[in-house]
Amino acid sequence: MSEKAQTYRRFDRWQRIEHGLLILSFTVLTLTGLPQKYSMTYWGSALIWLFGGIEVTRLIHRGAAILLMLETIYHAVAVSYKVLVRRVRLTMLPSWRDIVDGFHAMAYNVRLAKTPPRMGRYTFGEKVEYWAVIWGTVIMILTGFMLWNPIATTTFFPGQWIPAAKAAHSGEALLAVLSIVTWHVYNVHLKHFNRSMFTGAISHHEMQTEHAAELAELDAGHQPAPIATAVLQRRQRIFYPVAIVLSLVLLVALYLFVTIEQTAITTVPRQQVEVFTPQTPEASP
Repeated sequence: MSEKAQTYRRFDRWQRIEHGLLILSFTVLTLTGLPQKYSMTYWGSALIWLFGGIEVTRLIHRGAAILLMLETIYHAVAVSYKVLVRRVRLTMLPSWRDIVDGFHAMAYNVRLAKTPPRMGRYTFGEKVEYWAVIWGTVIMILTGFMLWNPIATTTFFPGQWIPAAKAAHSGEALLAVLSIVTWHVYNVHLKHFNRSMFTGAISHHEMQTEHAAELAELDAGHQPAPIATAVLQRRQRIFYPVAIVLSLVLLVALYLFVTIEQTAITTVPRQQVEVFTPQTPEASP
């Protein structure tokens, strides 16, 4: 903590970079995905035209999807390192305290409670957003694979899964956009501009307002005990080989995701189809 500026470190550099990549991929996916969902509207067709046509729009959309999946793999490895090697507390896991805080906040907003809830490092709202991103990303990757590789999908599942995946993919995307525009933008940018994800630090006033329970722990000197160097190195020797192997497996899976088939048109050999044309009866004399 800086005594002069009264700030507390909240996010490190790699977390901020990861968040920036998430913003980039999500924004591009939105700008290229929603016009495809609403391609019959004026604004949808206009955006597709601005991107250079539907084929270019789809290529940009898929490139942003690859970036999102790469960022997801990195996030899984980074979180695993913190939990398994550094043994940090699982502060993002939902708990009964979050339910209590949610009702307390609701009561405070309608003036049935005199004080707001005293929340920890992550509020119940931040946990809802985080797990919504995790759940939404899983849904988008699974349904995106089906839409990207319809022939491979129908090798194992009925053909009805493709339109079902399209409905789930576009519906989840619309839900994510509305959630970001309403919930996230209001709580992080409009209610008060939280700069911590850009600067890495949070002010003392914001800590008192949003994370009073965590501030009380810091003021009381409740800091995690430092890890002995020998213990840390032993954990790293076990973690790094496993993490590298699993990361390579996930990268190979991503490669297959992208290359398992080109398109439904180029993958299936061109078929010669005879079309029956009935003869028009001639009028009898």
